[in-house]
Amino acid sequence: MTNPLPNWLDPQPWLAHSQSTDLRAIENAIHSDHPTERELALMLSPAARPLLEPMAHRAQALTQRHFGRTISLYTPLYLSNFCNGGCLYCGIAADRRATRAVLDTQQLDHELDAITAAGLDEIVLLTGERMPEADTAYIREAIARAAQRLNNINIEVFPMRQEEYRSLAEAGCTGVTLYQETYNTTVYAQMHRWGDKRDFHARLDAPNRALRGGLRTLGLGVLLGLADPAADLIALYRHATHLLKTYWQAGITLSFPRIKPQMGGFQALHPVDETTLAQAIFALRICLPAVPLLLSTRESAAIRDGLAGVGISKMSVASKTTVGGYSDKVGDSTQQFSISDERSIASFCAMLRNKGLEPVFKNYDAIYREPTVYADAPSHNL
Repeated sequence: MTNPLPNWLDPQPWLAHSQSTDLRAIENAIHSDHPTERELALMLSPAARPLLEPMAHRAQALTQRHFGRTISLYTPLYLSNFCNGGCLYCGIAADRRATRAVLDTQQLDHELDAITAAGLDEIVLLTGERMPEADTAYIREAIARAAQRLNNINIEVFPMRQEEYRSLAEAGCTGVTLYQETYNTTVYAQMHRWGDKRDFHARLDAPNRALRGGLRTLGLGVLLGLADPAADLIALYRHATHLLKTYWQAGITLSFPRIKPQMGGFQALHPVDETTLAQAIFALRICLPAVPLLLSTRESAAIRDGLAGVGISKMSVASKTTVGGYSDKVGDSTQQFSISDERSIASFCAMLRNKGLEPVFKNYDAIYREPTVYADAPSHNL
C-alpha cells in the first residue's frame, strides 16, 4: 500500500477545476494578477483550448518582463548509463539489454573540452541510479573537473544524503535536477519496479536535502504521460511554490519532458500531445512568472521554435543522450531516450536570433552568487 501525498502537495482539491467549462472563469484566470492552484487548474482544462492564443500572449509578455528577449542555453553530458533501477519507462533500466559505458577521466576531459570549445558554460551531468561504476565519489571528481572549465554545473543523478550534496557543492556543483516523474503514488509504485527510486517519499525529500546541503538551484519536473497531466502539473506547481517559500533564496526551474521512444518500447499511459504541452507551459508561466521554464531537445525543432520566449526561457542545445558523444573519444552506448531536435548550436542560435531572441551562453549569477546553506531548514517530515 502506498503512502498518501502530504497535504501541502495534494492536487485533489483543485482537480475539479481542470474539467471546468466556464469560459468566463478561464478568461479571468488567464488575466489574474495573483493566480493560484485554482487558476492553474482552470487554464489546464480542455475547455481552455480555444483560449490558447490569449494564454500565449500573456505568457510571452510575462516571459519578456522577467527574462527579456533571452534564452539561456545548456547541454547535458551523460557520465554513465549503468543503472540498477527498474523504471518501466527508461531505456537504460537494469533489465534492458543496453550497451553500458562510463566515462573515464581522460574521456571526461575530452568531452568537457569539446563542450567548452563550443562556447557553452552550463552543463548537466547525468548518471543512472547509484552504482559502483558511478558513485558519489565519481560524480564529485567529475564536478571538480568540470568546474575547472565551466561556471554552472548541475547534476541529474540519484538522490543523495545532505552531507553528500554538501560535498558536491564544495567541489563546484551549483544545482541539482530531480524529477519526481509523477506525483501519483499508485502510478509511481507501478512504474518503479525495484531499486532505491521505488521509495517515493525519500525521493520527494531529496530537494530539501540538496538545498540544505548548499546547492543554489533546483530543477523540478514531471514525466508527462505517466499519469493524469493536470493532476501532475498542479502537484508540480504546489511542490515548486512550497520550496520557494521554504528556501526563498534558492532558484527553482521547471521542465516538461514527455515520454519518448526508448529501448523497452514503453508507451505513454496518458499521452500528451503538443497542444497540451504548450497549454501546460503557458499556464505555468502565467502562474509562476519569474521561474525559468525549460524545454529540452526531446521535443521537435518546430515546437521548440514556437515556444522559445513564449513561456520558455531556457533550452538545451546539441544534446546527446548516450554516454559522452561530444568528442570522438568515446565509443557507442545505448541512449536513454531519442532526441528530436538535432540541430547544431550555430543553427539553433540562428533560429533564436531570427525570432528576435538572444542566446545566452554564460550565467554570470552562477559566478558571483555565494551558495546559501540551509542548515536548520525543516525536513517537512516526508
